[in-house]
Amino acid sequence: MAKQKTVYVCQNCGANSAKWVGKCPVCSEWNTYVEEHTSKEEEKAKEKSYAAKSGNAVPVPIGDVIEQDTERLNTGDTELNRVLGGGIVAGSLILLGGEPGIGKSTLLLQIALQLKGVKILYVSGEESDRQIRLRASRIGIQNKDCFLLTETNVQAIFKQAEILQPDVMVIDSIQTLHTVYVESPPGSVSQLRECTAEIQRYAKESGLPVFLIGHITKDGMIAGPKVLEHIVDVVLQFEGDRHYNYRMLRTIKNRFGSTSELGIYEMQGTGLRAVINPSEILLTQREEELSGIAIAAMMEGARPLLIETQALVTPAFYGTPQRSATGFDVRRMNMLLAVLEKRSGFKFGTKDVFLNIAGGLRVDDPSIDLAVVVALISSYQDKPVSSKIAFAAEVGLSGEVRAVSKIEQRIAEADKLGFSTMFISKFNSKGIDESKYQLELISISKVQQLVEILF
Repeated sequence: MAKQKTVYVCQNCGANSAKWVGKCPVCSEWNTYVEEHTSKEEEKAKEKSYAAKSGNAVPVPIGDVIEQDTERLNTGDTELNRVLGGGIVAGSLILLGGEPGIGKSTLLLQIALQLKGVKILYVSGEESDRQIRLRASRIGIQNKDCFLLTETNVQAIFKQAEILQPDVMVIDSIQTLHTVYVESPPGSVSQLRECTAEIQRYAKESGLPVFLIGHITKDGMIAGPKVLEHIVDVVLQFEGDRHYNYRMLRTIKNRFGSTSELGIYEMQGTGLRAVINPSEILLTQREEELSGIAIAAMMEGARPLLIETQALVTPAFYGTPQRSATGFDVRRMNMLLAVLEKRSGFKFGTKDVFLNIAGGLRVDDPSIDLAVVVALISSYQDKPVSSKIAFAAEVGLSGEVRAVSKIEQRIAEADKLGFSTMFISKFNSKGIDESKYQLELISISKVQQLVEILF
């Protein structure tokens, strides 16, 4: 029997130690070291596997490399195409992460069934082929070119892929796979690192694009060492509240396109429906005007969105006033409250303040500052603001209304949705041809001007 060597591996960053330590000296996380066993035969086998797959590559001058456009495979899904940068690149490794039950498997199975005339290999290590067949029946799409494989051994998956010669491969999930070159259990750092590295080599050598589904930790990070995200070409995050029907697909990393794109889906009984015009969904249809509501024109990557900001300001009867924000940075909300108190004379110090971004969105765009300010003042004075007015500007500490980027795209989106008026920064109004739009543009430079005009 081969002599085993004990090593302790950090489950967060993959650092090794000869003995157990409480705090990782590399990533500073506590209680992440787990005991793993390796043997000399295992290390030799791993070295042979690397040596066998390393080609006879030679250095080439960068000027001698032939330039060519990257060919992309159309997924048939407008939102996924946008997030990937136009489609699937041959030989790319795409990692999709998200909470349990959010719809990761449904999304990729739906994509696999939509790709007509393309051979798909769907590998599942978590579900049986009957379970996948039931989900496919619910989605209601038939595709004779989609093949199912229930396997967790990486070498066995490669063997079947060599026989089938698919055009796209989906693996659900990377945490369930194991390789013969590592004796650690599936899901451990060593197995994740080695399995992902082997899949990457296979994808690059064969030109086969591979989708990997990854679990996430309680902190929302993809489970496993950070090197997992460095190895892959694209990292996608599928998020949303399971109590709502809407899901957001975000790009965290993309070697073939922008990392600022967003795809929106609606979860239905028959699968996920791509939302082509999300602004209409994110705006609540109300029968009457209500106080504490303002519409913001924001940008998510290259896509303009109109969202609803909701504020509730009430007297604080129980000691320290409460400050709570959902979908918005509470520290930025506190800053805007301080600006209103200092520059406009509103007394928020004795008020409970609650802020919410409707639709379950989380927003980092500072251009919604003006809409947040209007919602706060509207709730404070209990005076409604017309639902036909939109706002797009950043608010500074001295109460100035600052310019934001891509203002014409925001105006065009508000105009398309039938808004009558839009408040923008005075410094954004230069060079805008107002005759192109049906709505009225009002330029302001101070928050005090906004208060005088609206309230």
